[in-house]
Amino acid sequence: MSLDLHTLTAAVYLAASVLATLGLALRRAAFSRSAVAALAAGVVLHAVAFFESPTFALPPRNAGLPGAVDLAAWLGTLVFLGLVRRARLHALAVLVAPAAFLGVFFGSFALDPASLQARADAPAWAHAHVLLASAGFALLGVAGAAGLLYLAQHRSLKRKTRLGGRAILPPLEALDRVNVFTVSVGFLLLSLALVTGVLWTHATTGVVWPRSPHANAALVAWAIYAALVGARFLARQGAAQSARSAAAGFAFLVLAVVGVGVWP
Repeated sequence: MSLDLHTLTAAVYLAASVLATLGLALRRAAFSRSAVAALAAGVVLHAVAFFESPTFALPPRNAGLPGAVDLAAWLGTLVFLGLVRRARLHALAVLVAPAAFLGVFFGSFALDPASLQARADAPAWAHAHVLLASAGFALLGVAGAAGLLYLAQHRSLKRKTRLGGRAILPPLEALDRVNVFTVSVGFLLLSLALVTGVLWTHATTGVVWPRSPHANAALVAWAIYAALVGARFLARQGAAQSARSAAAGFAFLVLAVVGVGVWP
């Protein structure tokens, strides 16, 4: 049943992606609002899929990296839905919806029965690490999406050209506020995930740092975000540069967390 719900969730997120793209291309706010409604329906289905099966439990203790990415997609969509009411952020669904679909698609690999038993006895630190890392990944993903949309809008305004659907795009100030909030909280969660990851490793192997490519890449990603946060709040980095940093930082985070994890 959970697999059917998981497939249905992916289909709803895909429909939201199509609606959001149509809204931006045709400059119709109604399509963007419909995309947000579809995302809300997808979030509900996604939650039911999590609780329907032990594989998709919260935290997804038997699901490994695919389950963590799946959880991040759900949490990221929840964050977006929470922020969309505070500003005119409906057009941001054009980036959030495809990311949610890809997260659910990747999460379907968590159903592989061959890998479930090996993760069944993971310690409590492992569950905390998965939750914190997924939540941090989700928030930083929203920050990256807001950064990309900020850069597109900013470039359009500088060139005095009409970006498709510009009338329904969020204001630059709203996108910058989203960037500030999501990067700040996301970095905090990423830091806590790093700490719980160290505790998890120590509890299972007795060493403090695993020295694996995945762990080393995650540490580099954390250091990059530490520099980005410092530049924004200590060096008073401008909004446009912060948007570039958020987009580039999340691209590296995806490479570090997902890319290195899939291709060690």
